[in-house]
Amino acid sequence: MFWRMVTKTLIRQKSKMLMIAFTVILGVSLSTAMMNVMLGVGDKVNRELKVYGANITVRHKDAALMSDLYGLNEGLGVNDKFLHEEDILKLKTIFWGFNILDFAPMLDGHAILQANGRVAGEVSLLGTWPDKHAILSTGEELNTGLKSLRTWWDIKGEWLNENDSDAVMIGNLLASRNNIHVGDAITLTNNGLVKNFRVKAIFNDGGNSDEKILMPLESVQELMNLSGKISNIEVSALTTPDNDLARKAAQDPRSLSPDEYETWYCTAYVSAICHQIQEVIRDGVAKPVRQVAESEGTILNKTTLLMILITILRASVIERSQELGLLKALGAYNWQIALLVLVEVMMTGLLGGVLGYFLGIGFAQIIGQTVFGSYIEIARMVILIVAIILFFVTLIGSIPAIRYLMALKPTEVLHGK
Repeated sequence: MFWRMVTKTLIRQKSKMLMIAFTVILGVSLSTAMMNVMLGVGDKVNRELKVYGANITVRHKDAALMSDLYGLNEGLGVNDKFLHEEDILKLKTIFWGFNILDFAPMLDGHAILQANGRVAGEVSLLGTWPDKHAILSTGEELNTGLKSLRTWWDIKGEWLNENDSDAVMIGNLLASRNNIHVGDAITLTNNGLVKNFRVKAIFNDGGNSDEKILMPLESVQELMNLSGKISNIEVSALTTPDNDLARKAAQDPRSLSPDEYETWYCTAYVSAICHQIQEVIRDGVAKPVRQVAESEGTILNKTTLLMILITILRASVIERSQELGLLKALGAYNWQIALLVLVEVMMTGLLGGVLGYFLGIGFAQIIGQTVFGSYIEIARMVILIVAIILFFVTLIGSIPAIRYLMALKPTEVLHGK
């Protein structure tokens, strides 16, 4: 009898049940896709987000202007505009200094490479702080440098340290083309200055840096005769996702009212941190490289889906109030009525969940192919996670409808009240 009632209800109210199933399918498919992407391509996501080195870059204002106008990259065409190395540690003195996690100065250069007894031609140099231990004016000590910003690099050998004045790291493409291996000796020549180095590591960046030689900042400054100069600074900062206020301030902070300015300045928006960096770096312009926090919550709005589910369930129960009121009048207990509704909803949710799971697998593969160029490995734990989420979301969505059932009075319902 019980299952006959459930079956007839599912058939008679198929439009309502299809809406519930559709809501569940949408939620489960998106959850499945996102969880498989997160669990299956963690390394790929990390590599994609960090391929530019940091989320903020600081350049000389004239170099930044040329880049905006003509699309020039750092070190190309505007190599006579530099920042000052002595200003770098001032990054930790800004209002949001504790949100500055890591940073590294960069100096672009060039030199003639000689390796394995032959001249390989002119190559690009990149001077930086590989692993820097610094002491601030406040007495605070910190460790920073490119090593902290390139944790995903594939390294053969060992990272440079701040004492490796005679060592370099070479990009894998440049090393492969010139048959250079870890431990080899190379010679770099520029401006009449000849210096010998040993190759401490070969790195794989996956970008333009694979054609460069990475060196301690002081070595490139010496070869280029640019003591105390840097091309740009890469900064990794912990930021708050942008809102309308942050976007307004990013256009022009002067357009803010005093109250808006105070709120913006005292919130860790990327635009606020960039503004504060510009206050301490002479002639510097700070700009975000990539903002990923905005994507949080835009793919799956669980609250909205839950409210849709609650609305559909409540409408379904109200429509069946006379039928359920009759059951109560015939002696059915509240728990039996609640069980009937729960079983109907759970069966519909199960069907929607199964369909949604397989749709989610398809979405995950589309994301994998589009973004990463490879298939996403399916994580089995997603099935359990999605099942638990589905159960509790359906249960929570049923609570308002069940509470409505408990309050039904058979005599009033049967009289059409």
